[in-house]
Amino acid sequence: MTPTPERAHGILSKRSGPARSRAHNQPAAEDRIWNKVEPQPRQRASFKWIEPSVLRDFVAEHTDAHRLCTTDDGWVERFGSDVLISVKTEAARERLMTELHLWALAANFKISRVFLRHLPKQNAEREAPRLILGDANTPLQSVVTERFLRYAIDFAAGYSVGLFLDQRENRRALRQMTPATLLNCFSYTCSFSVAAGSVGTRTVNIDLSKKSLARGRENFGLNGLPTENHRFVADDVMEVLPRLARKGERFDAIILDPPTFSRARKGRAFQVEQDFETLLLATLEVAERNARILLSTNCSSLDERALEVMGRFCLKATRRAGSFRSQPPPVDFPPETGARTIWLTLR
Repeated sequence: MTPTPERAHGILSKRSGPARSRAHNQPAAEDRIWNKVEPQPRQRASFKWIEPSVLRDFVAEHTDAHRLCTTDDGWVERFGSDVLISVKTEAARERLMTELHLWALAANFKISRVFLRHLPKQNAEREAPRLILGDANTPLQSVVTERFLRYAIDFAAGYSVGLFLDQRENRRALRQMTPATLLNCFSYTCSFSVAAGSVGTRTVNIDLSKKSLARGRENFGLNGLPTENHRFVADDVMEVLPRLARKGERFDAIILDPPTFSRARKGRAFQVEQDFETLLLATLEVAERNARILLSTNCSSLDERALEVMGRFCLKATRRAGSFRSQPPPVDFPPETGARTIWLTLR
């Protein structure tokens, strides 16, 4: 039976612990990777575009979906020959469009289309990207490649286009683990499962959205992976986990990358700051003895230290032991950007 947690992180409504350290990452690589363009006077944002040499590295590893630029008020991402600009203000839009043009010329990068997405303060204000440059008659669906694996992109499907670029290194780490079984919670379009399935892993994918799971099946098909050994469950993760535990199912690897806030069809709300411990406690009930669990969040008030604190509390509550390890962030994401993630290895 899953223990009931007593709050272990009451102070974690604010960012806790030290800022993300790069001591465990590739040494001083950001001096080589980032090309700093001097900001205009009185602008706080510091423009950082990846160097052409890093772009060539992506080409060499067969990856055409990655971040191009990150600033204080927006970012630019590549999806094949398409570009998505995400901004907080119109001024950021104009600035990034200009910088994109100059960078593309310098890097000899050919752009087919440019899409724009505004970064809202509230989730309810999220809108799908809109085309601002390029052929409006071209289909809004495309396919990108990440280390030889293919993923479908859909600029018309909603705010998110189908692939979270900041999880690229965690997908590679999962492939290298070659687990026999994977439980992918909040699976979205099942990119983690495709990565694991490519090395023979059997997966269970849980998401509230049937449409997202259908896109996940499409991703399996794009990579020639049959879905017979994979399950797709359109349901609330918090309801599915106890059912799996009662059936005695156990998994070698588990992905926990919940949304900051969501509401199930029955009206129950999930808020990551309040419910992550409960989620992890239920997850530990279906974890194999030496399972590896990815703890991940985009919540701005939680960092890796907060995830580890909650993880240690849950280990103690369930009388289990484990260790924590941070995965080096993708080279195209500056420090303190992208998802906060940490791997928990049980023992």
